[in-house]
Amino acid sequence: MLIHEVEVRGTNIDGQTRCEHYHSAFDIIAIKFKCCGEWFPCFECHMENTNHPAQVWTTEDFDAKAVLCGICGYQLSVNEYLKCDSVCPKCRSLFNPGCAKHYHLYFETASDDADKIIGGSMKKR
Repeated sequence: MLIHEVEVRGTNIDGQTRCEHYHSAFDIIAIKFKCCGEWFPCFECHMENTNHPAQVWTTEDFDAKAVLCGICGYQLSVNEYLKCDSVCPKCRSLFNPGCAKHYHLYFETASDDADKIIGGSMKKR
């Protein structure tokens, strides 16, 4: 579906990036996946609509525009998104603060760094 001139793929997407899996009033972002450069509302939509594993954005790539506000179309860098306090910096729409529970599925996190140090698996769901 074309949303603010960005092709967003997924399952049952509405015009503000909500999908079958996440569809509250605050579920209004899409994420560009590092692995394929395509936009999806969530990790589940990516799993259902591709044939490859997701890759997280590494800290070296946090200046990349990788989050789309479904209300105004503003594209946030990973850094902007992680620091925005769940509010779009352009239109002030509220994002779902619960998305923070899934950051590790999209972005390299401190726990990822710990896994690397102790030799843990970097597999993501």
